[in-house]
Amino acid sequence: IMPLSNHVGTHCHVFQESLLSSSSGYSNYRGILNWCVVMLVLSNARLFLENIIKYGILVDPIQVVSLFLKDPYSWPAACLIIGREPLSGTISKTTGLILHILNLTSMLILSSATALTVTSMTPVGGVISLGVYTVLFLKLYSYQDTNRWCREIRQAKAKKMTRSFSCPSVAQSNGSAAHTHVSYPGNLTHRDMYYFVFAPTLCYQLNFPRSPRIRKRFLMRRLLEMLFLMQLLVGLIQQWMVPTIQNSMKPFQEMDFSRMVERLLKLAVPNHLIWLIFFYWFFHSSLNFVAEMLQFGDREFYRDWWNSETVTYFWANWNIPVHKWCLRHFYKPMLRNGVNKFLAQTAVFLASAFFHEYLVSVPLKMFRLWAFMGMMAQVPLAWFVGRFLNGNYGNAAMWISLIIGQPIAVLMYVHDYYIIHHKSVMESPPSCQ
Repeated sequence: IMPLSNHVGTHCHVFQESLLSSSSGYSNYRGILNWCVVMLVLSNARLFLENIIKYGILVDPIQVVSLFLKDPYSWPAACLIIGREPLSGTISKTTGLILHILNLTSMLILSSATALTVTSMTPVGGVISLGVYTVLFLKLYSYQDTNRWCREIRQAKAKKMTRSFSCPSVAQSNGSAAHTHVSYPGNLTHRDMYYFVFAPTLCYQLNFPRSPRIRKRFLMRRLLEMLFLMQLLVGLIQQWMVPTIQNSMKPFQEMDFSRMVERLLKLAVPNHLIWLIFFYWFFHSSLNFVAEMLQFGDREFYRDWWNSETVTYFWANWNIPVHKWCLRHFYKPMLRNGVNKFLAQTAVFLASAFFHEYLVSVPLKMFRLWAFMGMMAQVPLAWFVGRFLNGNYGNAAMWISLIIGQPIAVLMYVHDYYIIHHKSVMESPPSCQ
């Protein structure tokens, strides 16, 4: 028999930390992540089964289609979107600026006035139409701003021929000879403007990066994702969100705090799941589909916002098109004019809060400022998280604000909407039978 020391070392202990200690340097938590996914699926499966047993099958795709096909000659939201022809011709700088301001102002005012006065426009139709006009507002602002920069550079170049100037544009064809480089004022065409209007970006430039070809398989995958996820969103809203919201009205009316919190937490799960699915549907599937159709090369519609350790990092990375517009046309111009960073950031949140409220209150035809206050609450929250929390604690604070904050706003608006319409029904005189 061989000595035991020949088979087993005499030293079986070395200096080392436990794996779950932060000082161990261990970072492979894939198994724990899979466990979290499994637990999440099982817990949501139980909730979904409980919902089916309690309410039955509420999903009705025909009901959604009937909203659009009920009266094909009276679609105020669609009619509001269709038909804005850009002006062409040569006008003075002052006249152009006045017409530009009037055009931008009219887009926000006339669209909101139509949504408020036309009784046949539904809240969903109002959100879509006002969203389209908000996007067009931001695009035309960027279009005018960028061409103004080009005009100023061109005028400066004419005055100082000894210096070399170039218009702020990026010419990247990615190997495709079909997309030629253009210079100001050669870009001032209807074709160029309409490409920018439909392109998945809010920031204009003379030469966008273009992909060499349209990938049909990629396009088909994105289309199937859009169709499937849209049906999934509608089904989750009908089956999960609507019953939960309806059951939340009584505790809010009676101001039963414990039941209000219970309803809020119950609504947080489906609301957050729907938000995540909507994020993927819009920022990945839909914007990539449009970009592929137009051979638009810049596909950075979002960054790793899920790793955000601060609130400001989240808002700067979850919606890249809006972030780039705010940075280019709002935040940096204020810094160049001497505004300090904190006031400039607060102004950006203020503008974002206005548009959030605009897209919610006008379609619902009531003004409660819940969305506005929710956005402005991000300013002190961002300061608190950035000052006192970091790393995983900051990331957890970001997730909590997302999961809990949105259901609060949803319940506030739905409650007020329900009270207004419920009172109008209760206060109406009874009809004679």
